[in-house]
Amino acid sequence: MEFISQKLDDYVCAHTENEPEILYQLNRETHMNVLRPRMLSGHFQGRVLSMLAHMIQPKNVLEIGTYTGYSALCFAEGLVENGKITTIDKNEELEDLVNEFVEKAGFKNQIDCIIGDAMEIIPTMEGEFDLVFIDADKGNYVNYYNLVIDKVTTGGYIIVDNVLWSGKVIEEVAKDDVDTQTLIELNKLIHEDERVQEVLLPIRDGLMIVRKK
Repeated sequence: MEFISQKLDDYVCAHTENEPEILYQLNRETHMNVLRPRMLSGHFQGRVLSMLAHMIQPKNVLEIGTYTGYSALCFAEGLVENGKITTIDKNEELEDLVNEFVEKAGFKNQIDCIIGDAMEIIPTMEGEFDLVFIDADKGNYVNYYNLVIDKVTTGGYIIVDNVLWSGKVIEEVAKDDVDTQTLIELNKLIHEDERVQEVLLPIRDGLMIVRKK
């Protein structure tokens, strides 16, 4: 589902900061050589994530779902000095590509890429996070939210991608459509969670911004 016309979307992108050259290269590499390139945050959403990171100025970031590393590099732009990003993904086939671009971008010491199951890794993690980005398997979104909420600092943020799911969240849902059912459940859970303040932005496929009170 397109939330605005292509012509207007083109205008928006044309009046948004250009992506840095390293991200342009990663964007191109992903679309040329990686399956499902639509999973990439891309120019416009990437600039949104960068802007949010600059506003929040996080010290510790947790990203669930690395893909090719585009969003992690966007968040890295807004890290405070000596800030750190931990990004988790199951897909070891993309590990070399991610590490290549993390190093090219100059964030080798700031971004720690972990290959594994986030459901198993997150409970073992110590410390708190100023910012958590959830952009992985949709069927686990509620589980991810419940795992990280107590690890987010007071005043910290959770950003959740794909919460509108191409408009499926407002349509009749098939019984076997676990992803859509989970996203509807998550949106309701966050809206009713008195521990947080939230706003759902119709950016790309839906971006939920959550601030822990």
